[in-house]
Amino acid sequence: MSKPITDLIHHPYVPPAGFAAPQPGVYKASTVIFRDVAAMRARDWKSKQGYTYGLHGTPTTFMLEERIAMLEGGSQCVLVPSGLAAIANVGMSLLRSGDEVLIPHNAYGPNRVLAEGEFRQWGITHQLYDPMRPEDLASRIGSKTKLVWLEAPGSVTMEFPDLPQLARICRERGVPSGLDSTWSGGVAFNGFDAGADMVVHALTKYPSGGGDVLMGAIVTRDEALHLQLKLTHMRMGFGIGGNDAEAVLRSLPSLAVRYRAHDAAARQLAGWLKARPEVSQLLHPAFEGSPGHEHWRALCGGKPGLSGASAEGLAAGLFSVVFHERYSVAQIDRFCDALRLFKLGYSWGGPVSLVVPYDMKLLRQPSVWPHQGILVRFSVGLEDADDLRADLEQALHAMA
Repeated sequence: MSKPITDLIHHPYVPPAGFAAPQPGVYKASTVIFRDVAAMRARDWKSKQGYTYGLHGTPTTFMLEERIAMLEGGSQCVLVPSGLAAIANVGMSLLRSGDEVLIPHNAYGPNRVLAEGEFRQWGITHQLYDPMRPEDLASRIGSKTKLVWLEAPGSVTMEFPDLPQLARICRERGVPSGLDSTWSGGVAFNGFDAGADMVVHALTKYPSGGGDVLMGAIVTRDEALHLQLKLTHMRMGFGIGGNDAEAVLRSLPSLAVRYRAHDAAARQLAGWLKARPEVSQLLHPAFEGSPGHEHWRALCGGKPGLSGASAEGLAAGLFSVVFHERYSVAQIDRFCDALRLFKLGYSWGGPVSLVVPYDMKLLRQPSVWPHQGILVRFSVGLEDADDLRADLEQALHAMA
């Protein structure tokens, strides 16, 4: 007769099937149990018809993959531990020693740092191109170019490029393009409709929505490309936890509602700051005068059923301002330190509003960054917009 501790581990009870609830169940496993040796040998880790090992998927992660693929307009999805891991997964899949990758000069900073670090050590070169000048991209694509990154809008400085034109240039030259579409949240526009071959998304941001999950996704429509990415994913041992997958699954149903709320509040605050005498330039794609506004309008367009500012198109809760050059670094720091509701912190897309001052000399080449004043980026959370405006106003007074 077995001991109680053995019975605890090998208890025969199995809950009955048929349980249904609004949220999917959470499956967490490294080991997956097979019925017999034949089933073990027949199982293909690349297929979603069964399970082989925790890294290769569980019912929870499969469900999240399918929903993210649908959200982004693709047919397959690979989940990784962060947005940067998604960028790395793509690069390691497509690039070999002697190849070249092209990156927009306003891309997410760690993308460029990865190219300057590990990829350079592996014999992979890179060039930065101006995404606001499609002819610059066209002139840089050569025989060694095996991947082009696109991003809309640009990180921190918020320029919105002509994505369809950039993607068309890549397609005409037979070079795959990867789009970092984190800003769009899968809501503002569809990356595949814009012409991208792969859509990368930091689920850390709007899909999670809580500021408490790190996760990334790579979505494709081409089965062969998906398999290539998945093989690298397997060899690198990338995986996500069941509880993190559950957190994103729980947040997805409210994604569109939250995105519109972020957007509406951000426009209200951006418009107010634009009129302030302390500000020399507003960088927000939905506002005329912001670089690439016409491209944002053409791609994001108006969405049926929306009202107010969002009726002309969606634009997330992120924007930057450039302060007049008469304000010193110390004054801008004082402004940021004086904020009470806006917290100092990286990332965005969560319920708490965030602020970060940037030294543009470290981020942009002088030839493509004409402003002399200091840039401050705002991520608008889900607080009351009037309270956030009052917070900005008292911090501006403290700065002065």
